Amino acid sequence: MNRAKTDARQHHDPQIRGFASDNYAGAHPEVLAALALANGGHQVAYGEDDYTEHLQRVFRSHFGQRAQVFPVFNGTGANVVALQAVTDRWGAVIAADTAHINVDECGAPERIGGLKLLTVPTPDGKLTPELIDRQAWGWDDEHRAMPQVVSITQSTELGTVYTPDEVRAICDHAHERNMLVHLDGSRIANAAATLDVPMRAFTNAVGVDILSFGGTKNGAVFGEAVVVLNPDAARAMKHLRKLSMQLASKMRFVSVQLEALLAKDLWLRNARHANTMAQRLAAGVREIPGIEILYPVQSNGVFARLPHEVSERLQKRFRFYFWDEQDGVVRWMCAFDTTESDVDAFLLAIREEMGR
Repeated sequence: MNRAKTDARQHHDPQIRGFASDNYAGAHPEVLAALALANGGHQVAYGEDDYTEHLQRVFRSHFGQRAQVFPVFNGTGANVVALQAVTDRWGAVIAADTAHINVDECGAPERIGGLKLLTVPTPDGKLTPELIDRQAWGWDDEHRAMPQVVSITQSTELGTVYTPDEVRAICDHAHERNMLVHLDGSRIANAAATLDVPMRAFTNAVGVDILSFGGTKNGAVFGEAVVVLNPDAARAMKHLRKLSMQLASKMRFVSVQLEALLAKDLWLRNARHANTMAQRLAAGVREIPGIEILYPVQSNGVFARLPHEVSERLQKRFRFYFWDEQDGVVRWMCAFDTTESDVDAFLLAIREEMGR
């Protein structure tokens, strides 16, 4: 087959690499091949296509026969739709204060979803039953938003990972208090790779009710999904997805990407590689005096504290973000396409800047 012609031009240098975000990476070639496979001809719009129908079977192979998958455009949309589906208008969501829904979604869960977030400080981004109880009270108090959902992130925004037993303890604790559990799985594959267990081991098998499934950070072009694990708990998902502007007309192009990741083991291969590159980076950083790694490196991110002026110089050579600029904390993220050479070049730059 001849390569399709285009009038578009390449406007970036594909040799430039960075450690700012796994969202900076392009799409995995197998995902691009799947998009081409799904192209051509006509398919019914708005999710009535053959690819989205087949995706139900793919997700049930990972999350059990009760699972229902609803593809959406992005992670914020997945979180907002999922949380709306399991709360009342007067409901509140308990989350870590570092949670993406709290600090990185421009207030969307509250402004668009109409929810109240009840946040709790954590030492490592992870909630526990004891921490949940700081906000799990006042159900009969009409002056307070009613705690109805606990939202956890796997892996967390600080790169740490819940064990299946930790998630089970949270689910049991929440359910005993008539609350449901939502899992923000934007980096769920990285957590499964670290734990070396199937995704079901820390989701439906331990009591999670609804899941935001991430594809973009793991090699997709665009597209995430809401996965309803407890159909008795979620309401009107189809209507909420449309109301929240997350219903794709050409949904086959979202669904086929998720199929490419999940039909076999591409999701796991990508995540394991990104995690391995983060471990390589962390090991090299630990050998450089004057830098402190702040959290266990359990997924594909490294959080470190180093002199502010060093970070500013490094940012001119490699793109990355401050996590807490006032405290000198930075975040370095690895992706499915990060290479050993990328990591080694970055480590060399860190050594050079620290040695000035």
